[in-house]
Amino acid sequence: MTGLRERKRARTHAAISDAAIALFLEHGFDQVSVAQVAEAAEVSKRTVFAYFPTKEELVIHRLADHETEAARVVRARPPAVGPLSALRDHFMAGLRDRDPITGLNDVPQILALTRMILRTPALRTRMVRFDEGAERALAEALRDTAEVPALTARLAAGQMVGAQRLLSMDNFQAVAGGRSADDRYPEAVADAEHAFTLLSEGLAAYV
Repeated sequence: MTGLRERKRARTHAAISDAAIALFLEHGFDQVSVAQVAEAAEVSKRTVFAYFPTKEELVIHRLADHETEAARVVRARPPAVGPLSALRDHFMAGLRDRDPITGLNDVPQILALTRMILRTPALRTRMVRFDEGAERALAEALRDTAEVPALTARLAAGQMVGAQRLLSMDNFQAVAGGRSADDRYPEAVADAEHAFTLLSEGLAAYV
């Protein structure tokens, strides 16, 4: 019975999310109410808020797994691999796989969703909190697994998360400007190599 309830919850969660994203992409985030989302998903407004505490979460939840991704990579790395090397390898793999979080993805719906986030003040504000959460989680991972002092861990985490955000934005801007992900890929790799080299030179003594 528990498994059935969980599957039903998962279906309801997905139905609400899909309905919301479709409406937001068609009409704009600010132009769509939670009541309209509820109607499209065929649930009550109260049910929407039970699954998504805020309107912004209807969008940002799709990125939720990425908030602690860098920290998970650092914690799961092999003993002989440093934190920065692990993050570099993970980002490079993301570029090869066209992971949307790297910005190197030209699927139309993903491009449209990213544009909407960047053009909507409430969603941009929520993304700032997302990045802050990523930095906190990564700093904790550095302290726990690499014995990095607290302040150093916070500074290093800020630089690493910031570098990946900048690289992702550059990739997105290139693809949104009309270039294919395949065409952008060699430059994306070169930019990432440059960024991680700069980070390694500055953080070599710590990570």
